[in-house]
Amino acid sequence: MLPARHRLRTSADFSHTVRSGVRQGRRNVVLYAALSDDGAPSRFGFIVSKAVGNAVTRNLVKRRLREAGAETLRERPTGVDVVVRALPAASAADWPTLRGDYASALRGALRRLQPAHEREASPEGGTEVG
Repeated sequence: MLPARHRLRTSADFSHTVRSGVRQGRRNVVLYAALSDDGAPSRFGFIVSKAVGNAVTRNLVKRRLREAGAETLRERPTGVDVVVRALPAASAADWPTLRGDYASALRGALRRLQPAHEREASPEGGTEVG
């Protein structure tokens, strides 16, 4: 379980992240990310609807996504709010696949959140079109 200070808890927090953040979709998840204050702790929220499966399946998917969020928290403890929406295909995905989709979507979202001048100076070089 993520500590309370690292969880999105209100519908207003979820709405703000989804509406003002960037969106990255993969086969199993759709991830929304928005920058928060630099000193503010990173926060995570998860949306796992009944379309994903029964209660046992939904809870398994949610636990896996929560662990992926905890891994992100160790790398980036401040500055970003993330909402992860599990898609129905997530019910059949194994842990490495689900974690890979989450990580790929997060990398893409964070890349899009970087200001243009930081992207040009990044070691990957080049700018992103989009």
